[in-house]
Amino acid sequence: MAKIAINIATGSLQKEEIIVGIDLGTTNSLVAIIHPDTNQAVALKEHNSSSLVPSVIHFDEADNIVVGEEAKKQLISNPRRTIFSAKRLMGKSYNDIKDNAAFFSYKVIDDNTESLVKVQVGNRFYSPVDLSSFILKELKQRAEHILKTPVNKAVITVPAYFNDAQRQATRDAGKLAGLDVLRIINEPTAASLAYGIGTHKEEDKTIAVYDLGGGTFDVSILHISNGVFEVLSTNGNTYLGGDDMDKAIMQHWLQQAGLHEDELSNNKEFAQALRLKAEEAKIHLSAHDNFSGNLNGDTLSISRQQFEALAQSLIDQTITCCKQALKDAALQTNNIDVVVMVGGSTRVPLVKKTVSDFFGKPVNDSVNPDEVVALGAAIQADILAGNNKEVLLLDVTPLSLGIETMGQLMDVLIPRNSKIPNKAARQYTTYKDGQSGMKIAVYQGERDLVQHNRKLAEFNLTGIPAMPAGLPKVEVSFLINADGILQVKAKELRSGVEQQIEVQPQYGLTDAQLENMLLDSITHAQEDIALRALVEARTEGEQLLNTTEKFIQKNAAKLSASELAQTAAAMQALQLAITMEDKDLIHNKIEALNEISRPYAERVMDEAVAEAMKGKAI
Repeated sequence: MAKIAINIATGSLQKEEIIVGIDLGTTNSLVAIIHPDTNQAVALKEHNSSSLVPSVIHFDEADNIVVGEEAKKQLISNPRRTIFSAKRLMGKSYNDIKDNAAFFSYKVIDDNTESLVKVQVGNRFYSPVDLSSFILKELKQRAEHILKTPVNKAVITVPAYFNDAQRQATRDAGKLAGLDVLRIINEPTAASLAYGIGTHKEEDKTIAVYDLGGGTFDVSILHISNGVFEVLSTNGNTYLGGDDMDKAIMQHWLQQAGLHEDELSNNKEFAQALRLKAEEAKIHLSAHDNFSGNLNGDTLSISRQQFEALAQSLIDQTITCCKQALKDAALQTNNIDVVVMVGGSTRVPLVKKTVSDFFGKPVNDSVNPDEVVALGAAIQADILAGNNKEVLLLDVTPLSLGIETMGQLMDVLIPRNSKIPNKAARQYTTYKDGQSGMKIAVYQGERDLVQHNRKLAEFNLTGIPAMPAGLPKVEVSFLINADGILQVKAKELRSGVEQQIEVQPQYGLTDAQLENMLLDSITHAQEDIALRALVEARTEGEQLLNTTEKFIQKNAAKLSASELAQTAAAMQALQLAITMEDKDLIHNKIEALNEISRPYAERVMDEAVAEAMKGKAI
């Protein structure tokens, strides 16, 4: 007898398995599904609450985790234990974000390595993948609570400009949250789908997606033909958004009251209250000509005209980005068929008017701009579930493909469910001085350690010229053709030495084996990612010990006896930590050794520069 699942909450028949669409945003995140009765995309919310979950994570003193509205309340009172904008850290090294480090009120670890940044809360260290996984876990639990059914599969959206590492980090976060991420799709593509653009095979359109959120702005130019979305160009500013409009109103009020901005940094509670009042004013002015409110007995007022004068320069900056995006795509405004508005800040009438005037046509904003990306992700999920036959889905890779890196880790170059044909490349370097060869081992599978995946091929790149560790640049590229044949190439970019190999398609896996591999990756996600983090911490620790040792050998005479003794003790402590099973302990000892060595390393460098410049005119 066949069993039919019924959703208790709605009383409707359940589809085989629900696949949700998730918009993992910088400021807010949300989940959407295709409603089984209406077949329309809807954002999930409880009763009359908002569908938006603030992308904020708070750790209390006992390291319990709270996500969303409750966490947001802690932003002012407990900034060092409250993380916001984790999306900005995805797939980034400290070198990528150091210019904006002051933006984050929590501790972002500066170890000057090329590895992913880490955030320190108390004695614990979290990667951007960990942080995003906490938000995704909250969204998963929230969806399960509303739908009264397990949610294990998802489509997650990312900005069009996200690179390979950022997309992989988003996939890892999903896996860690217990989700099988079927597809990572671009936010502008999702927004187009929500407007029904690109859901008909015969359609051929060029569209601009203008996305102004709380803290970020981006614009993407897409060409849609035969159900295939191609991103022609993208531009934006990751530190420009609705928050800046709120700040402009706050500054206006401070000037009116004759107060200085220092008042805000000295009184965080007042700053937060004033910010909320400014946000309230901005929202009110979208529908009214004047705003008046009270704060601590003082009247605060602003007209729409005054607000627009303050906001104009911010909106003009977004138009500069639109011009650049068009230039990069080699198009004019009259080549754009449709303009789609995304992000809560596009509700401001002046934004709509300025964008409409620039493109010379009315803008599309009939779908809730906060929800449009998640709704599009739900439509994509429905296509993947096979319920929408209108859209052609190209053939996809059944499992992730990658290579083995330091510590027997799997580094994914082409994630599972990527469209075929496909290509991807990434650069690697040597671990030892004078290393002349590199083993390239190709694996297929979803686990973090290669021993749990399936080996497809292996070859050696030999003849790398002798160079110090970290100097050679070896580019490994994967190319899958339309027949599913994988070509792997490794090339040392400085010398031009290269090798390549071909791997036959489908690699003889049965559906049952494939299913088991996928199931294993979700079941073991927690331990896999913990193990990966431990292996990465050990590798980082060993590299730091190597470089410190070399530095000391070369510069011992320039260091004081106490500096040498402190360094030796810190190195010993790190060496011991590496033998333990605790990644946070290793990071603590790395941080401790960095703290000791940074001052004298800078001093020695300065002396060397001064010596080199002696007698030279600049």
